[in-house]
Amino acid sequence: MKISIIVAVAKNQVIGNNNELIWKLSADLKYFKNTTTGHHIIMGRKTYESVGKPLPNRTSVIISRNPNFVVPEGHHLVNSWEQAVQLCISKKLEKVYVIGGAEIYKIALPFADELLVTEVDAYPEGDAFFPKILTDEWTETHRESFQKDEKNEFNYAFVLYKRK
Repeated sequence: MKISIIVAVAKNQVIGNNNELIWKLSADLKYFKNTTTGHHIIMGRKTYESVGKPLPNRTSVIISRNPNFVVPEGHHLVNSWEQAVQLCISKKLEKVYVIGGAEIYKIALPFADELLVTEVDAYPEGDAFFPKILTDEWTETHRESFQKDEKNEFNYAFVLYKRK
């Protein structure tokens, strides 16, 4: 099973603040939707709560230490990264996407096969960070750069990294 991390990261490694997105990038939201639709997505409880509900046409696997946390029917609650991976393996999935937050990204990074990174040309304040992508572990295999416009407040690039 391929494990893909999908994330939007600012130049200063910030990915969020107060459990919220910190920029308006319509193209990134569209990219996220098109990429993850039809797949299982692994996330932490705080990320799930910030989204507010299961995303359409995706199966959520939510990691929480709270065994009483309730998730809607058809979605899954697990209490560790290892349980999330085992669940997805048991379903014989070809690919799964890790969608955050910071703590889950940090745990998942050593197990990931690829990183789908939206690099955002900004230096926002924030309290959630993505680990530095180390060039001795990852190879950039594709990049598409875009200029800001009326729907995207910063310049950005979609970058694909494969594990070496």
